[in-house]
Amino acid sequence: MSSGFDSSRRQLFRGDIRVQRLPTRPPWSVDESNFIQDCTRCHECVKSCPENILEVGSGGFPEVNFQKGECSFCSDCAAVCEAPVYRSVQESPWQQTAKIGEACVTHKQVVCRSCGENCEPEAIQFKLVAGRVAVPEIDLDLCNGCGACVAVCPTRAVKVSTDESEAVH
Repeated sequence: MSSGFDSSRRQLFRGDIRVQRLPTRPPWSVDESNFIQDCTRCHECVKSCPENILEVGSGGFPEVNFQKGECSFCSDCAAVCEAPVYRSVQESPWQQTAKIGEACVTHKQVVCRSCGENCEPEAIQFKLVAGRVAVPEIDLDLCNGCGACVAVCPTRAVKVSTDESEAVH
């Protein structure tokens, strides 16, 4: 049974003709097409999130909003869901990582370490460059994609995604 929801059509009607970026679904979510097909939009996952980063997004489907905080990978969202939209919580929660864009103030020689100070796995380190402000670099092997670095960024230069084209460092 198809949900009938087509996010690309909605995007076109809004006048957004850029490449479609899929929303960030809760950790351990199945692939997007199966998620959309099987999610009942009951919002139990949204209600269960202790970090309050899950919200009802486009089409009524749950989405992660890292502007509200970080994911603690508690797995409450997967535990309350009765639909087959989550993989085993024994698996990796997702393949996304943080990316730091050109809007980072360090590119304008402004000292800022907010993202690194909030990165618990210490995946964000600052590379010293003689005569310049240290710039953040992300160790992709350490980054778990929790999003703790997103909301604290004063210029919203940090994003969490699987899209390699958004990576700057």
